[in-house]
Amino acid sequence: MAERSDPVNRIGRPAAPSCLTRTGNAATVRPMTEFLVTADGRCIAYHRRPGQGPWIVFLGGFKSDMEGTKAVHLDAWAARTGRAFLRFDYSGHGQSSGTFEEGAIGDWARDAASAIEALTDGPVVLVGSSMGGWIGLLVAHRLDRVAGFVGIAAAPDFTEDSMWAGFDAAQRETLTQEGRVALPSEYGAPYVITQRLIEDGRGHLVLRRPPPRLGRVRLLQGTEDADVTRETALRLLDHLHGDVRLTLVNGADHRFSSPDCLTLIETAIVAVAQRT
Repeated sequence: MAERSDPVNRIGRPAAPSCLTRTGNAATVRPMTEFLVTADGRCIAYHRRPGQGPWIVFLGGFKSDMEGTKAVHLDAWAARTGRAFLRFDYSGHGQSSGTFEEGAIGDWARDAASAIEALTDGPVVLVGSSMGGWIGLLVAHRLDRVAGFVGIAAAPDFTEDSMWAGFDAAQRETLTQEGRVALPSEYGAPYVITQRLIEDGRGHLVLRRPPPRLGRVRLLQGTEDADVTRETALRLLDHLHGDVRLTLVNGADHRFSSPDCLTLIETAIVAVAQRT
């Protein structure tokens, strides 16, 4: 686990040219965006909003970024309600350094832990969307101040239980021989899945190990989610201990970003945070 970054030299310093060069999208960096240089040398773009604790930390999904609907909505909600809020891009995502295809679950979990250690203090409530749910569980194994968890279509162990398990013989052979395979995506360009992503994922599976301490937990799952099944949500519900509740939302899809769904996320965060 990376050591806490020095607040003078690490936190919120002006974006170094090397950060912007490696992201390849310097022109899109917004004035509010700040950068954290981690112990791994990665430049992590973030938006940090001080306020009343506990800190709410949004953990995005696979190939998502901190400008997504849920992250931006929750940031605005935190501003209205005076809550401390952090959102950021994993390496290879959004405005952070690195290339997506070179990253893996362990890298992104270290990015998240580094950002939380450096940019927050005291108890934190993790809000994990899709892959972010997996990342949140890994962070909770690393940090001892996770006081609550909200999972939105949480997808723990998806590289093994969804991707690898769903590959046919030809796809597995392509992955083994070429080190990557392209999967179609309804969200745009095909996903390039690398052999490293699959193998690294196997080293970070969470449903095969004892659960971390999470405090109060609320899981939200849409019935029309084509990417994460209800069975996954129920498996996670059974895996976790303590005050854990699962809400199934009829008709909601994987994006879980309708006005009603966003209100449910707010309500879940309040329910988790008020016990810290």
